[in-house]
Amino acid sequence: VQLQASGGGLVQAGGSLRLSCAASGRTFGRYVVGWFRQAPGKERELVTSINHSGVITYYTDSVKGRFTISRDNAKNTVSLQMNSLKPEDTAVYYCAAKMGIVTTKTISALTDYDNWGQGTQVTVSS
Repeated sequence: VQLQASGGGLVQAGGSLRLSCAASGRTFGRYVVGWFRQAPGKERELVTSINHSGVITYYTDSVKGRFTISRDNAKNTVSLQMNSLKPEDTAVYYCAAKMGIVTTKTISALTDYDNWGQGTQVTVSS
């Protein structure tokens, strides 16, 4: 599956952005999708992920209550709604996908995604 991320930009602290990840291929509904981010000088981190059906989600603690991941398998898209943005959310955001089944216990441990989109820059000014 090929992935295309979009929706990044410059926003003031407290503002919102919506990222989209568009996928090619007819088997997208069989993939777990994650959003990662990497800030300058920092390691890439998993921000949020969603299972193939959209029923199971994971959020890293720093974005809980502010970010929402969702997917529309009919349109081969995964969205990330980011509200109450903070300067520390500034990073390049990447969507990634891996075919498979996860549970509520295993979704956060899935890190070996093998399909990656190009990054989209999110900059939050203070």
